[in-house]
Amino acid sequence: MKAVLAYSGGLDTSVCVKLLQEKYGCEVITVTVDVGLDQEELHEVEEKARSLGVVEHYTIDAREEFARDYIFRAIKANANYEGYPLSTALARPLIAEKVVEIAKREGAEALAHGATGKGNDQFRFEAVFRTLAPEKRIIAPIREFNLTRKESISYAKKHGIAIPVDVDKPYSIDENLWGRSIEGGALEDPSFIPPEEIYEWTKLRRHEPELVDVEFAQGTPVKLNGKALPPVELIMEANRLAGEHGVGRIDMIEDRILGLKARENYECPAAALLITAHKALESLVLTRRELAFKAQVEAKWSELVYFGLWNEPLRLALDAFIEATQERVSGKVKVKMHNGSCAVVARESENALYSLEAVSFDDKSIDQRSVEGMLRYHSLQAEMYWRLPRE
Repeated sequence: MKAVLAYSGGLDTSVCVKLLQEKYGCEVITVTVDVGLDQEELHEVEEKARSLGVVEHYTIDAREEFARDYIFRAIKANANYEGYPLSTALARPLIAEKVVEIAKREGAEALAHGATGKGNDQFRFEAVFRTLAPEKRIIAPIREFNLTRKESISYAKKHGIAIPVDVDKPYSIDENLWGRSIEGGALEDPSFIPPEEIYEWTKLRRHEPELVDVEFAQGTPVKLNGKALPPVELIMEANRLAGEHGVGRIDMIEDRILGLKARENYECPAAALLITAHKALESLVLTRRELAFKAQVEAKWSELVYFGLWNEPLRLALDAFIEATQERVSGKVKVKMHNGSCAVVARESENALYSLEAVSFDDKSIDQRSVEGMLRYHSLQAEMYWRLPRE
């Protein structure tokens, strides 16, 4: 039986290669999807996969697709689940889709992943596997053998598998263009203060305030500080700019899909900068009712993506609404970054629903006396309620 494994080169997926070979009798094909990984690391991951005896390994460059079709959609949706800008969650459907494509090309009977039975990724991978390839068997070795992290480390050492973690530093790290997550080990204790060493993207390197101009065209970021950049380069530059000011560091208690509360640590500098700027521009060009309804849509969109339901028809329908609102979301936003903070200080758009004359206390284009009729009926029912006789 051929099995195609979503392979990161980390502890769990490396252990999965051997388990699939030894326990399931599989010929293993590994797939690593580049959604913003270090190029040297990608080379090392391929070499490691081949050293484990896989029959074939694929490295797929999906950075452009991830930026254009996933990250830019997330910006338009101001995607955020309980304070988390959906970095890992956003990439999983794309990775799973590429695994399915390779499995169909190779005629593989099974699809495999290295997710545990306690986390979110099992839902995200399998929701895509089941919608795009329901005829194929799904194998989840870590879950099916009920392995703990220590047991996986022990198994790796026993089989001579090089791993990037150990019992004293068993952190699980995932990163892509849109963010970096760090979890596991001592971090699982909410009372434990994370050591500075776990962070890489949000180390303070600039101590003076910096203004950054972000320009949008129909909800999509197109320029940083006046310079037009392609999607991948723009996101990488936003990560650099915001990260050097310590922007985008998140330490939170998150409600996982299973209902378990988990302590999660994230670095999402580009997401913090670009979503902050995008929301500010929307507040200038969308109506009060558009903003209120869109907030509900954003919450549901983010929940669907967090739960791995990228292929859910409702997500597609919500995207249609979001896209319609973005037609007028073009303009510039100036953001001030300093010591971990990211604050909007100015915004402008040709589509602004803002009148300086109308709102100014020094202008008479609106006759103040004309509001009296509206005031008369503004609280009419409450007024009638308070007139009712009381004991």
